[in-house]
Amino acid sequence: MSSPDVGELEEQYVIAAMRSGWIAPLGPDVDAFEAELAARVGVAHAVALSSGTAALHLGLLGLGVQRGDVVLTSTMTFAATANAIVYTGAEPFFIDCELETGNMHPQLLRQAIEQLRSDGERIGAIVPVDLLGKAVDYTRICAIAAEFGIPVLADAAESLGARHQGRAAGSFGAASVISFNGNKIMTTSGGGMLLTDDAELAARTRYLATQARQPVAHYEHVDIGYNYRMSNLLAALGRAQLTRLDDMIARRRAMREVYRELFADVDGVEVFGGEDDHEDNFWLTSIVVDSARTGWTPAELSAALLDDNIESRPLWKPMHLQPVFEASGSLRNGNSQRLFETGLTLPSGSSLSEIEISRVVAGLQPFASVRA
Repeated sequence: MSSPDVGELEEQYVIAAMRSGWIAPLGPDVDAFEAELAARVGVAHAVALSSGTAALHLGLLGLGVQRGDVVLTSTMTFAATANAIVYTGAEPFFIDCELETGNMHPQLLRQAIEQLRSDGERIGAIVPVDLLGKAVDYTRICAIAAEFGIPVLADAAESLGARHQGRAAGSFGAASVISFNGNKIMTTSGGGMLLTDDAELAARTRYLATQARQPVAHYEHVDIGYNYRMSNLLAALGRAQLTRLDDMIARRRAMREVYRELFADVDGVEVFGGEDDHEDNFWLTSIVVDSARTGWTPAELSAALLDDNIESRPLWKPMHLQPVFEASGSLRNGNSQRLFETGLTLPSGSSLSEIEISRVVAGLQPFASVRA
């Protein structure tokens, strides 16, 4: 559905890194990757880490989140967002979404803050999530956060290359987090990055990510640290990928247009995210299906694709519906559950060949031809 898109350029960068002798974590490619990504996004500091989850964890710690706090986050997300909150000892509180985008609903966020504050809860941070490569409404989210004096850690794991009102995803809040997992818009196999304009936060993140070692000749520790730094080899892969990012976004955009054209005349099918997607990075493309109008369900379409060995997947199952978080608080409007029940994500990767795209279209064609 979103396979890694790597080739000869990535091979050249990784081989050069191997021949340099910098095999272990850290090294010149890590330094260069941090500088290049910070420049791309438009922030002062970047810290390369072992995963996006590690970046979330350290970002929360750097913002002072602690045991007993409540952290407000999107319910429409992958478990890593909520898991990182739990790592700090804080408790996630899930905010439902806008129906068109699946992103955090600003008005529900305000209501949740007012409710929790009236209950005497300490809110440690707000972690909005850019769903499937569309940035949240940071204009409204950050304004609400500023009004109540709560720091924002933007989970931009899925949105590198996207923008909000002309400003790059990854540049919002006190800090932002990027993921380079194998299925993301660009990959380092595994890996992530914390991005910020706060020099102190960046330094604290580097310190904690390298086992909180004190700057002395022997091993001295006064804090609990983590083994979270990125390897030089993976950073080299990331540097090559970054040079190709715009091309990979363009290919994913073209794939979305294929689906938009294919389903344009099908009553009851919409491409998820709305028509205004010019600032998206098109990481994944999903459709939303009204089965009462189409005469078929997302599950039926998915099963038919699977018969032809074509991957598809429902939209994220909301965190408030996950058994592991059933005791966590939430403020819901029903939109996330509706999207989970009606949405289906289709093959979206930039590495899809023309033959593979034709195969996917052929698999979808019978459903695109059906009329209720």
